[in-house]
Formats: sequence, structure tokens, C-alpha cells
Amino acid sequence: MASFVDIVIPVEAEAAAALGDLRKREAVGRIVSRILRPQPDHDPLIEAMERLSVDAKAKGLTAETLDIELAAHKTERSG
Repeated sequence: MASFVDIVIPVEAEAAAALGDLRKREAVGRIVSRILRPQPDHDPLIEAMERLSVDAKAKGLTAETLDIELAAHKTERSG
């Protein structure tokens, strides 16, 4: 039987509000556990990130745009 551990993951305020529901939190926990469960020749997290990258590029996100957004985010966080 799997043991469960509470962790803290930063999310946007809207997501945090949605996760106030215990059933939703448990469902998200199961999804995260499945995604991160190690398998010999299969890393679902890497695959998900690759799919997101392909989707972002298809929607016009460029490396330059990402660099600009990351710089703005760092500036915003540093005050």
C-alpha cells in the first residue's frame, strides 16, 4: 500500500482556491504521483514537458519570448 506525504507546491491563487476541495487535492495528488512514478525507460514528466514545448512553439512562443518573460519575472520578484 502506498504511503502519502503532504508537500507544498507553489501555485497560482485560482489553483489554490480550487485545491481547497479535498477531493480535487486528492485527485491532483494521484495525477502527480503517476506522472513522477519512476519507470525504467519512460519518464512521463519529460514527455509532458516535451509535449508542452511542441504546443508552445506551435502557438508562436519563441526562445526570445521566453527569455523576455523570464527576465520580467525575475525583475518583478526582486522588487
